[in-house]
Amino acid sequence: MPGSPDPSRRSETARRAILAAALDLAGTLGYAKLSIEGIAQAAGVGKQTIYRWWPSKGALLFDAFLTLAGEGEDAALPDTGDLAADLKLVLRATLTELADPRYDRPMRALHTEIVHDPALAADYAKRLDGPMRELKKTRLRSAQEAGELATDLDLDVAVDLLWGPLLNRWLQRTGPLTPEYTDQLVDTALRGLRSR
Repeated sequence: MPGSPDPSRRSETARRAILAAALDLAGTLGYAKLSIEGIAQAAGVGKQTIYRWWPSKGALLFDAFLTLAGEGEDAALPDTGDLAADLKLVLRATLTELADPRYDRPMRALHTEIVHDPALAADYAKRLDGPMRELKKTRLRSAQEAGELATDLDLDVAVDLLWGPLLNRWLQRTGPLTPEYTDQLVDTALRGLRSR
């Protein structure tokens, strides 16, 4: 019918409102108090609309987080030829992201839900962790080819050594998160990862 709103546009508008409401409420209320009912009310949609698109509030929160993080954007790591400088830049950016109030509570909630929901954990691995890990490995592989890292280095282990401590410290709140810490983390890890 001429002049009628496009149904796909209405759906996308509703979807974006739901994702924004989920992030906002997770940030203000925390995950324990987050509910599908509250999200639906804040987004101005019915609960059935949310359940039609997401099987759980964990899956909804994950999609909201991916939208905020810019799913599908080109996120290649810098490759200036100076591995230490590139990694310090990336880890400092990760630190800034982890400290951002828009990310902190929703990401903590997401990590908690991943522990309890195998389907969500698999989706997280496929859509976020796996692709990000490949980007990190691509940068480390380039350093390997340039002779900066050992040729027999297991790149998956190297990624864990570089990013794992930062994420662990953030998740468990075991120490301060500072640029100095991330720089020391890179320097310490690279001493063990460089070719002999």
